[in-house]
Amino acid sequence: MADPVSIPALPVPLRRLNAPDSHRVEGYDRLVLSTAGGTDLFTDPADGARRDNAPALVGALDGDFRVSALVRVGLSAAFDAAVLLLYASPDAWAKLCLESSAQGRPTIVSVVNRGVSDDCNSFAVDPQAEDVRLRISRSGSAYAFHVRVGDAPWELIRYFALRDTAEVGFLAQSPTGEGTTARFEEIAYSAERLADVRDGS
Repeated sequence: MADPVSIPALPVPLRRLNAPDSHRVEGYDRLVLSTAGGTDLFTDPADGARRDNAPALVGALDGDFRVSALVRVGLSAAFDAAVLLLYASPDAWAKLCLESSAQGRPTIVSVVNRGVSDDCNSFAVDPQAEDVRLRISRSGSAYAFHVRVGDAPWELIRYFALRDTAEVGFLAQSPTGEGTTARFEEIAYSAERLADVRDGS
């Protein structure tokens, strides 16, 4: 088994779900994760076809938490993405993505998988935006996805239940392209519970 990956900003080491083309930890709070082409995490709701070869690093956090990162990713092909991932099993997981839409626009996308995947495009992001932050929070048995662009407030994207044993981490995907590199910067962890899931505070 490969050695776990430690990011000083996080209180637990991360294990590999699939081996990335390459990864490196930079300083206290940065991770660079590269993937080959043809990689994805998605189970088609139409026919149940599963793709689960996207590289990811995940770890188990106890209790309530918030994990966030400023994300940057090369969006060369449709559905290239940098992802914050919540992972319980191959049938139970959720992801929050900065992803290239089918039309080539940077888009906030979320997927919750319970046997099969849903797929929700929330909003397009200005291609010039350089400060897009994704966050996963757990409050008891519930999880929340939030996004903040620039100085705007945190915006709620999803509020849902999964499994309280889910691990949290980072994923890169390039299902239709030739590969991409995702950068997760200013990675931050807090054990503080959200005061208000709706406004993200």
